[in-house]
Amino acid sequence: MSFWTRHQIFEKNSIVLIVGILLVIAVGGLVEITPLFYLKSTIEVVDGVRPYTPLELTGRNVYVREGCYLCHSQMIRPLRDEVERYGHYSLAAESMFDHPFQWGSKRTGPDLARVGAKYSDEWHVTHLSNPRAIVPQSVMPGYRFLAETEVNLNQIAGHLRTNRAIGVPYSEDQILNAVADLKTQTDPDSAEADAFAKRYPKAVARNFDGKAGAPTEMDALIAYLQMLGTLVDFKLYNEKANLR
Repeated sequence: MSFWTRHQIFEKNSIVLIVGILLVIAVGGLVEITPLFYLKSTIEVVDGVRPYTPLELTGRNVYVREGCYLCHSQMIRPLRDEVERYGHYSLAAESMFDHPFQWGSKRTGPDLARVGAKYSDEWHVTHLSNPRAIVPQSVMPGYRFLAETEVNLNQIAGHLRTNRAIGVPYSEDQILNAVADLKTQTDPDSAEADAFAKRYPKAVARNFDGKAGAPTEMDALIAYLQMLGTLVDFKLYNEKANLR
């Protein structure tokens, strides 16, 4: 029996074809999934990575709500041109507390994985309010209204609790102090500043939108953008690479 004759069995019998497809998919799936059961973790442990502060998490929710991920990815590929332009390639651990992650594949604007501390808060306020004041050819819409919209403090504890339910290690202390921590991050002179710093190491506390009053969504979004790519000390990775 020739190859073509044997192949006709699949071409003429849909049931046999379906069974064959399922078998191939099953074998392929086992080859990809089985090794994961022998790994202690699929994500390497990286010093510095922590859950988002209440203000950063609120900013991330604004980022997702406004569809920023549609034009900005947060994943630097390990390719020379990307690394030279954006910095060290992205690590899986940097997105371990993202639900959903913001890797993306389309870049109408630049990748934002390393945007933290790259620009001043004033730069971000201007850019978000009127993008063309910074980049004349920008097609990005303006988000001036964020500076006039106060953060909904009634929801933040629930957001932390929901994230904990899906694996983010927020403690009960962090959840109970969510509102206080959110306010404290925009007021570095607060009496709660030391307690906030202990709950969220490396978190920057300052008035992000430059306006007095209650925390706004502009505060939150800028706080989120300013921490992207700042938690991991990539100098250590570069030093290890040079030693090899």
